[in-house]
Amino acid sequence: MINWQVRLKNPVFLFQIACSVFLPILAYFGLNWEDMTTWKSIIDLLINALKNPVVVLSVLISVWNAVNDPTTRGINDSKRALTYKEPYKEEK
Repeated sequence: MINWQVRLKNPVFLFQIACSVFLPILAYFGLNWEDMTTWKSIIDLLINALKNPVVVLSVLISVWNAVNDPTTRGINDSKRALTYKEPYKEEK
């Protein structure tokens, strides 16, 4: 089980997921951030990406890597992480 409630409150996780989706797409099509200057260009790019199984697979693998916690067995969060209500902040 994954503690989605806490992960979705963590801006680092959200940025990581966004990068996991957009960077493989930009790399496959040979584009840069500067090429995405209109909403239409972004929507067209996403539609073209969804039509391409290689891009879809690359995005899925990238998202899997962002979601998976390599410190636990399988894809589950640790028992401790499942008890969090907010992202853990270590006190100094």
